[in-house]
Amino acid sequence: MVAPATFSGAGPRRPGPPRLVALIPAAGGGSRFGSALPKQYADLAGQPLLVRAMERLASALGLAATAVALAPDDVLYDRIIGRREGVETLRCGGASRAETVANALVALAPHCDDDDWVLVHDAARPCVPKEALQRLVAELADDAVGGLLAIPVADTLKREDRDTPARVLRTEDRSGLWLAQTPQMFRYGVLRAALGAPGSPPATDEAQAVEALAATGACSRPWLVAGSALNIKVTYPGDLALAAAILAAQENTA
Repeated sequence: MVAPATFSGAGPRRPGPPRLVALIPAAGGGSRFGSALPKQYADLAGQPLLVRAMERLASALGLAATAVALAPDDVLYDRIIGRREGVETLRCGGASRAETVANALVALAPHCDDDDWVLVHDAARPCVPKEALQRLVAELADDAVGGLLAIPVADTLKREDRDTPARVLRTEDRSGLWLAQTPQMFRYGVLRAALGAPGSPPATDEAQAVEALAATGACSRPWLVAGSALNIKVTYPGDLALAAAILAAQENTA
């Protein structure tokens, strides 16, 4: 069921070129992170992880607005982050990332045309290089569907034997395999249809939902756009030190 939410940050629908709206799902509890605070509020070099991600997007792209999708009972955002210009919160978090994003798209409906862009980004990826963000937007600008940042798999892949955990079953062919990152950027109409399609399999990212929609013939498949190894995802507390080092290096070379 869609959680009640309203959004006004992008203004009403209007004629003109497609707009770019950033959507950051931040409704999870971060159970793997193992902290008293949800991961999105962890301190990264003096700022919450979520703020770092928001600021990175805003500094690199011409956004119409940023929507942050929170859990309905979130009391930490107002306390730790508070009101920010160009950012609006949607308390529409669901049981999964896909449900949270789908709920947020419903809230965005009065403010987005089908050809507007929705750029979905993980709060846990604060180091995405500005040039990677700009490359994503530039390469997809004329596409009817969209795509995602990703990097080719470079390491050898081993398949574990399920009957004997930690024992190698075989080596997998890595050719043609990419590691998905965020942002993932899709036309509003395509993404809403993909996440709202009845009977669609659970999706771990937006691209997987669009892939399933494409399999029905309703749209074309997503594009892969070269990302960056610096676009790390903070999953465990130890990752914060690496993220801080990357941010410092990026600031020194800016």
